[in-house]
Amino acid sequence: MKHTLPALTALLLAGLAVQTPLHAADPKPADPKPAAAKPTAAKPVATVNGTPIPAARATALLNEQKAQGGQDNEEMRKMIAEELIRREILTQESIKKGNAKKPEVISQIELARQALLIRAYVQDYIKSHPVADAAVQTEYDGIVKSLGDKEYKTRHVLVEKEDEAKALIARLQKGEKIEDLAKDSKDPGSKDRGGDLGWASPSSYVKPFSEALVKLEKGKFSATPVKTDFGYHVIMLEDTRPMKHPSLDEVKPQIAQRLQQQMVEKHVLELRAKAKVE
Repeated sequence: MKHTLPALTALLLAGLAVQTPLHAADPKPADPKPAAAKPTAAKPVATVNGTPIPAARATALLNEQKAQGGQDNEEMRKMIAEELIRREILTQESIKKGNAKKPEVISQIELARQALLIRAYVQDYIKSHPVADAAVQTEYDGIVKSLGDKEYKTRHVLVEKEDEAKALIARLQKGEKIEDLAKDSKDPGSKDRGGDLGWASPSSYVKPFSEALVKLEKGKFSATPVKTDFGYHVIMLEDTRPMKHPSLDEVKPQIAQRLQQQMVEKHVLELRAKAKVE
């Protein structure tokens, strides 16, 4: 019966993804000599059926490959040129078939255009609004505090009615094992494991459950049913142990990314509030 934090808005995050690497053998190490044929604005990559392929497209594709660890060398440039030639050929054939005039294709093109513009905007915004180290430290401290300093190994049985939970408690008081009672639990995630919820911090559970859990002594079960939105629980605390928190350095990239996402979400909401939507 654990609960998770609300998922962060994915609208802009999807736009941050770069394209997958081109299908080819691993590029050779970069040649120490300058590449002989670097595309320039004045010289197209190639001309296909009279249509020139702008060098800017090769540059954009090359930058995407470099961002994923690709090498800027002659082999990579030839591969990109061939890729662009094939794309141009297929684009021309698709236009001949009339696909460029189909409403559904036009809509997809516009969506792709929006995604690229959004990605460029968000990247610029993030660059101009870096996450401060102090903010990361504050967030880390808050997470550590919320998790507490102990983990709890817990079992439980979930039923729909309070009377059912009271009956289970009476059976436990007579010496029956919670592992056996859990076979009839309404929690599909733990019933086949004897109600075992494993090791977790109290903050991992909904509030009524966690509040009841931290009051239990090791080896004891709840004397009264614990009501949550899921139903009625009978909880047993099996053991506790000190919580081992990762160091700030270990989780700093993830925390910074989370704060970055929150910052972008807030900015989007601010823009939404200012926008005139009719």
